[in-house]
Amino acid sequence: MTIVALVTGGTRGIGAAISRKLKADGYTVVANYCGNDEKAKAFTAETGIPAAKFDVSDYDACQKAVADIEAAHGPVGVLVNNAGITRDGTLLKMDRNAWQEVIDTNLGSCFNMAHAVFPGMKDRKFGRIINIGSINGQAGQYGQVNYAAAKSGIHGFTKALAQEGARFGITVNAIAPGYVDTDMVAAVPKDILDKIIAKIPVGRLGKADDIARGVSFLAAKDADFVTGSTMSINGGQHMY
Repeated sequence: MTIVALVTGGTRGIGAAISRKLKADGYTVVANYCGNDEKAKAFTAETGIPAAKFDVSDYDACQKAVADIEAAHGPVGVLVNNAGITRDGTLLKMDRNAWQEVIDTNLGSCFNMAHAVFPGMKDRKFGRIINIGSINGQAGQYGQVNYAAAKSGIHGFTKALAQEGARFGITVNAIAPGYVDTDMVAAVPKDILDKIIAKIPVGRLGKADDIARGVSFLAAKDADFVTGSTMSINGGQHMY
């Protein structure tokens, strides 16, 4: 029986690349999405990967969705918390909703999803939880106090949960992508994007597949001695 991998935000951008890579690795993959039915259907038609629609910021929805997915496909052995949004603005221009939406979706979802799958992983003495952070959670970014706070919180969440899961065969790790050539980054004005690329030692934006390969490594059964770690995949833009 193959291991079931659940990827949140798994039908577009980095998440879609992760879903494809895990399927190629032999996992039974389910990709979560929330908003775009048309793109989710196209993704499933192209890849054969089923898409499950639910809001990862809603605790009860996550509990129900995981129960439904496990009933249909089997127990979740790999969870990739990738779903995320931006609501950028400087602190003085940011309203409370823009703060809360990003915290709930980007960070709260990690709790919601882990809380749903952790008991089963504990019982089976195996699990892989991989949380997608960000270079901006490590280094900060002007106009992103909400996003940077949420992504920084992911890195702390990862370290703490790794300590709880280790004795049960559950590893918990994070990946901190740098600037990756996705729709989100494409929306950045060209003059700003050129300045960002100029600060990347390898001289290019990342690709979604760069991140997917990192997830593939951390999800593997024989990656069991790697836990509580953050893998920085950023072309050398930020090193620490």
